[in-house]
Amino acid sequence: MLPLITLEEHYVSSTVRASQKVDRYASFPPQLVAKLMSLGDERIQDMDNGNVSLQIISHGPGIRPPPICRAANDELSVAISKNPSRMAGFAMLPMNNPDAAASELERCVRDLGFVGSLIDNHVNGGMYDDERFWTVFDKAQELDVPLYIHPSFAADNERYKGNYDDSIAMALGAFGWGWHSETALSILRMFASGLFDRFPSIKIIIGHMGEMLPFQFERVITISDKWGKKRNFREVWKNNIWITTSGMFALPPLLCLLQTTSIEHVMYSVDYPFSANETGSAFIEGIRKSGQVTEDDLQRIAFRNAENLLGVKVSRE
Repeated sequence: MLPLITLEEHYVSSTVRASQKVDRYASFPPQLVAKLMSLGDERIQDMDNGNVSLQIISHGPGIRPPPICRAANDELSVAISKNPSRMAGFAMLPMNNPDAAASELERCVRDLGFVGSLIDNHVNGGMYDDERFWTVFDKAQELDVPLYIHPSFAADNERYKGNYDDSIAMALGAFGWGWHSETALSILRMFASGLFDRFPSIKIIIGHMGEMLPFQFERVITISDKWGKKRNFREVWKNNIWITTSGMFALPPLLCLLQTTSIEHVMYSVDYPFSANETGSAFIEGIRKSGQVTEDDLQRIAFRNAENLLGVKVSRE
């Protein structure tokens, strides 16, 4: 079996949960909450069940103040110290306070050994084309660590409501559509603003087979070439953006991704515990059996690209 590294894998800090006036996880199935809260034996057992050698762990979506982010990151750091060969961390940042976010990113990378940060795709509706956020991107480039742009709940879910139950509107605004289209929009707004010209070495990760962008890739290229930036979107996509398979376990989107993206920028992920590690492991075997990817390229997707991007190593045994 191939060693596997996964990058979009979540936990919930006990500090974060205790700080909430309304427990946003109360409606989750108890078993799922238990997995989110576990940074010990249950998580390691689930990793073993899905052949995951190393899990890069990040907090679930939400904007929290600096002291809460710091406490959550410290909690994760302690857990990693108990299983350093199996876990690594993405920092949780207070993105509504960009200066504090940049400082916390530096602390987490330099003092705690974290390998980057996972941040929401918007901050109360504001996206990262706004230069007030760019101090965080500047710090990430300086530290040479990636920022994983992760979907978050819509700031205004009204536009997803219609002649159907509100639960459907919530799904449309989140995992049913909006998470992916809004994250793609965030990337395009970053490009249009010149962020990638200002920070030519920035490393950005997005999940879910590219958040719809690979399917729209040629159309995006045609339109964005008229935006007059120093580098076109094809070059930015090739050099600055990495994509994970998180939460998607089907060959057609993977093949579309591979036709638009350098193999060195495609990485396996699961989206644990919202998706099961066993499902991901079966998908890897399905890719192998399909014959659509060489064994060498499958190793790149499974672990080598993540090792190169994050500066981590897994056992080949």
